[in-house]
Amino acid sequence: MTVTATDHVKLTMAQALNRALRDAMAADPAVVVFGEDVGALGGVFRITDGLTAEFGEDRCFDTPLAESGIVGVAVGMAMNGMRPVVEMQFDAFAYPAFEQIVSHVAKMRNRTRGRVTLPMVIRVPYAGGIGGVEHHCDSSEAYYAHTPGLHVVAPATPADAYGLLREAIASDDPVIFLEPKKLYWSKEEVELGAEVPGIGTAVVRRAGTDATLIAYGPSVPVALEAAEVAAGEGRSLQVVDLRSIVPFDDETVCAAVRSTGRAVVVAEAAGFASVSSEIVARVTERCFHALAAPIRRVTGFDIPYPPPKLEHFQLPGVDRVLDAVDDLQWEDS
Repeated sequence: MTVTATDHVKLTMAQALNRALRDAMAADPAVVVFGEDVGALGGVFRITDGLTAEFGEDRCFDTPLAESGIVGVAVGMAMNGMRPVVEMQFDAFAYPAFEQIVSHVAKMRNRTRGRVTLPMVIRVPYAGGIGGVEHHCDSSEAYYAHTPGLHVVAPATPADAYGLLREAIASDDPVIFLEPKKLYWSKEEVELGAEVPGIGTAVVRRAGTDATLIAYGPSVPVALEAAEVAAGEGRSLQVVDLRSIVPFDDETVCAAVRSTGRAVVVAEAAGFASVSSEIVARVTERCFHALAAPIRRVTGFDIPYPPPKLEHFQLPGVDRVLDAVDDLQWEDS
């Protein structure tokens, strides 16, 4: 990925995503952005704000309320030299497009023995924490992660939102780009153009020696807060941010778990048949002899997403994470 800007700017995640789209569109005329209300309105979360005014209605435009049609059009564009970036508006709104994603987006490169690539990005504002109703707070990552042929990423910081989106747009493979809605207003200084770990690379956000917390997307700040509280109680927790669900960084994750011998996976999605299940399986298979206790999970409950006043029970919080850490058989160490 080549980025020419070298600014240091304090940005929210929403602003970082907007800047990534703007910079990608300026660098490559083949990049187009479209979806429901992304044009003049700038999207319901204003991620595409100003792009139509700057690049014109042929580069950033509104579509009908038809997610399957949006993705289908993007497939045709990508097959013919464009680099479309589409927005699904809300996580559960993407389900009408799922057939297109599974049958065509994920399979085109394999179907054509590599002759046809699909350089397209499907942006999905996802997960809870905003007081939204059902169809607005789903954690749908397992559907995409289970579909071979897709890359699936979930940034947890403004810097990663910028860097990973630029890399996703530059990729010749289709990328499902999961944007944690509750983190849109988180803010940090972003060095635009700096080298950042790419898709498929996890990072250690906090060092620790007693146990490892593994998280991604909206659960990373929860893990970091839990580690901070634990430090005040005399326990040192390491925090790993996956950043990329597919490809999965086994090397970084397993090295972190081996260094502490204990692990807890934190994720908002329901626990059954989930990404968190896969993480536990992969780490257990690779790190079994280094584990001092079975790996624990802290996830959403296996229920449809609850009404807004009840979502704080559904979402993993610091107390639930620390309870899981307490259950890691410390008496046997």
